[in-house]
Amino acid sequence: MKNFDVIIIGAGASGLMCAAIAGQRKHKVLVIDRANKVGKKILMSGGGRCNFTNLDVTADSYISSNPHFCKSALKQYTQWDFIALIEQYNIAYHERKHGELFCDDDAKDILNCLLAECEAVGVEIKTHCEITEIDHQQSYTLQSSQGQFKAKSLVVATGGLSIPTLGGSGFGYQIAKQFGLKVLPTRAGLVPLTLSGWMNDFSKKLSGIALEVKLSSQNTDFTENLLFTHRGLSGPAILQISNFWQVGNNISINLLPNIDLHDQLHSLKQQKSKLLLRNILSQYLPKNLIKQLENLWWKENSDKPLIEFSDQLLTDVCHHFKNWQIKPSGTEGYRTAEVTLGGIDTQELSSKTMASKQYPSLFFIGEVVDVTGYLGGFNFQWAWSSGYVAGKNV
Repeated sequence: MKNFDVIIIGAGASGLMCAAIAGQRKHKVLVIDRANKVGKKILMSGGGRCNFTNLDVTADSYISSNPHFCKSALKQYTQWDFIALIEQYNIAYHERKHGELFCDDDAKDILNCLLAECEAVGVEIKTHCEITEIDHQQSYTLQSSQGQFKAKSLVVATGGLSIPTLGGSGFGYQIAKQFGLKVLPTRAGLVPLTLSGWMNDFSKKLSGIALEVKLSSQNTDFTENLLFTHRGLSGPAILQISNFWQVGNNISINLLPNIDLHDQLHSLKQQKSKLLLRNILSQYLPKNLIKQLENLWWKENSDKPLIEFSDQLLTDVCHHFKNWQIKPSGTEGYRTAEVTLGGIDTQELSSKTMASKQYPSLFFIGEVVDVTGYLGGFNFQWAWSSGYVAGKNV
């Protein structure tokens, strides 16, 4: 049996951060992961560029049953702290339109930075290691496919159920339940939405078309790009709204969020415009999309000039463009979800340390906890912050 001060289960973003910080405090640290290599979600994130944080991180960008829980960790280790770390490693990065920070070159730069931090303090990392049993007396004894390990503190950084091909599983929830911690219901988050029936056929015809829209659901809205796919709807706007949308609810799409279509069309009609509506709209929207919407909303008047439209018809068409109601049939599920909503109830944990209130030497960090960030680097920042806090307290 090998003895350690700290064992961390999960070699992802939060686990590696925690390991580096605990190691800096002279702890003997072991990180265990069942995957064949570490940091898989880091490597695939942001199209391989890793959207590692955001310039504007606040608690308002997170979803949790306790919206205040994340504040302490985010304050203890901020986005500026992580930016300072990667600048030490001369990692080039750039900002995108909503404050998202991405690597200029490759996501592996972020992973290599974390691994270098771990190596510098002697952290031991084992991959291909399946844990079969966890026992707790005075300390934690782990039975695994690579032998038996023992530690005073145990950190669970196993992630959630999202993207099982990259290692997503419910193992962290099993550990929580073993120790009597409450686990809240989980569902896929930051995930494409699926359509059925004629709407699915409609979307297939438009597959590949992307445009900026304003999406609303459950009193929440986002103005981002929407992408039509052969399965339904995706793109940043859809991923963001998926965290709030519930099965059975509509989503509202404003196809022209920056244009007062009503005033513009009624003004053109008063000018006795002989233009066709499809030609007017083609300056704002893809022609293929207009063609499909024309069949939906003004098919019988498609070849009439604008001057022949009744005021009521024009008003109705404008309303459709600004408030298109669609009822998705579901989501693509954990297979393509970027995060898992729900998880270990924050009421079970100390927000200052990330430790279990029942077992002060048992810690839960990252995605396994009921804290989910919006799209845009917020989930990575939660990983860095929660990992740091646990590392300071193990």
